[in-house]
Formats: sequence, C-alpha cells, structure tokens
Amino acid sequence: MAKEENIIEKSPRSLDQALRPSSWAEYVGQSAIKENLQILLQAAKGRKHQAEHVLLYGPPGLGKTTLAHLIAKEVGANLRATSGPAIERVGDLAAILTNLSPGDVLFIDEIHRLNRTIEEILYPAMESGVLDIVIGKGPSARTVQLELPPFTLIAATTRISLLSAPLRSRFSGGTFRLQYYNEDEIAEILRRSGKILGIDIDRESLMEISRRSRATPRTANYLLKRARDFAEVSNSALDVKTVKKALALLEIDEIGLNQTDRDILTIVVEKFQGGPVGLKTIAAALSEEEGSIEEVHEPYLMQIGLIERTPRGRTVTNKGYEHVGATRPGSGQQQLI
Repeated sequence: MAKEENIIEKSPRSLDQALRPSSWAEYVGQSAIKENLQILLQAAKGRKHQAEHVLLYGPPGLGKTTLAHLIAKEVGANLRATSGPAIERVGDLAAILTNLSPGDVLFIDEIHRLNRTIEEILYPAMESGVLDIVIGKGPSARTVQLELPPFTLIAATTRISLLSAPLRSRFSGGTFRLQYYNEDEIAEILRRSGKILGIDIDRESLMEISRRSRATPRTANYLLKRARDFAEVSNSALDVKTVKKALALLEIDEIGLNQTDRDILTIVVEKFQGGPVGLKTIAAALSEEEGSIEEVHEPYLMQIGLIERTPRGRTVTNKGYEHVGATRPGSGQQQLI
C-alpha cells in the first residue's frame, strides 16, 4: 500500500492508473468474462500458442481497458495501446502492426471508429498474420505481402453494432459484453480505491456513493475522489453526511441522476404530459444535442426504468413521475376503478 501511495504522491497524473486493478484477484465483478478469459489464456500458454483475438464491448467505464491490461500481464507480453480515432490512414495501422514484437498484445479502443478501408487491412493481419500493402496506383499497382509477428488483438467498443460483420467474426477468442455492476461490487471497488488513496471511509459512506454511481466503477471512483476533496477542503470527516453534501454540490441525487437527467424527465412531464415525444423535440426544449441525450443520459434513465422508448417517442414511466414529484394525469381515476 505504501508503494501505491508513493506513486500517487510523485505523479498525480498516474492516479487513475494506480486505481486500476493489477491482478485478476483485484478485478471485481464480470465473473463469467474473467473465467472465460483465464481459460482462453491458460490454454494458449499450455499449447505455447499466441492467444486468440478478443472483442470487449459494453457501456463506458465498466473495465474494458483494465481487462486488456490484465490479459497482457497474464501472457507476459507488452501492451501496445491505441484507439480507432488515432488511426486515420492505412499507413498509421501499417506502422503499428509492423512495429509489434512477437507476442505483443495490441489494444485498440473505440475500434468502431475505424473506417472501412482500415478495417480491411486488419482482416489478413488477424486471420493470417500478414499485411497486404498496395504500392502504386492504376494498372501498375501491385500488392506486397509482409509477414507480421504473432500478436493478440484486444479491441474495445461501446457501439458493437457499428462494427462490420467480417471484422466481428475474426475475433476467434470470443466476444464478451461487460455488464453493469451491483451496489455491493461497486462498494468493494470503492473500498480498494479508498485504501490506495489513503481514505478512511466507513461502509455506510461507501454504499451511499455506490447507490449514486450509475452502476459504473469509473463514475464511482470519480465520486469518491470528489467526496475526498470536499472533506479535505471543508476539514470534515469523510462520513455519510459529508458524502451527501459533496454529491449534492455535484447535483447528483440519491439514485445517481444529474441535473440534465432530471431536466429531461421534468420537461417531458411538464411540457409534453409525459410523452410520447420525439428525441429532436426533447433536444430542442433542453438546448442539448440529440447525441448527448441518446448516448449519455437516456441509457441510464431507461436502465432504471424512468423512461421508455416507444414507436411514437419517449415516455416517462410512473416511476419517473414519482422521482420528479409529479402525478401522471388520470392516475387518480385509474386507482378508483
């Protein structure tokens, strides 16, 4: 623990890295995925083969990057990390692949943001371990095939539907969907993070943060750090009372909704009688981007049952009405029947 604290003191920028689990035992949750990956890696090591390519997908903040680091550590390989947006040209990917050492693990985050031309370069690289480079243009163009060192590709995405079927099919090691965490798992993650940060925090306070973390470890660690900051600045103990004050200052309510989440519910209820209402209309009423509502706020509101998608648009559920302190029109009459 002292070693971890020294790392944090010397380089605050390494804080998120210090909180990242460094072993399978420290990685909380995703039990089925961990077991499958461990079997895959142990079998490959036993046969002295390169581990097969793996695709990880799911909402952001659930631990896809951490799993990539653990896989590389398990096979004793270097991890070369990049992202889809960083690979703009075919030459960028070719440079990355040709500079790999035998046994390396290549991690591509946000792989759904690769364009189709670059994707096609990956096909032979993943399947046959070769890189096809086209030299020249027109009738004089020719293809040069370069042998690549054995490598394992670990890809992560939050939008698996945007990956082409040919690319998805080449992840022969498996495609795994990360699930949201339950409150006890989040509390266990926070307990470990608290030790690394040198925070003295009780179980009740951990559970309070856990309930507001949107079932996501990254969000939970963010809230823990902000609660710690609030406690230090206000010179108070990091107890439940302090945690609630810190989260209230961040406008995070008791079920993890932020102000924009609540605004979405309130606008649909007050201006559109609970819906159904279209996404464009909601975005215009909020002066918010459609993509932000659909990809950032709406998934959690749907996950906890506050809104529903219908063919005619979004509607607020009875639970959503209760959360904003409103009564659905006609609900009183329905109860009398």
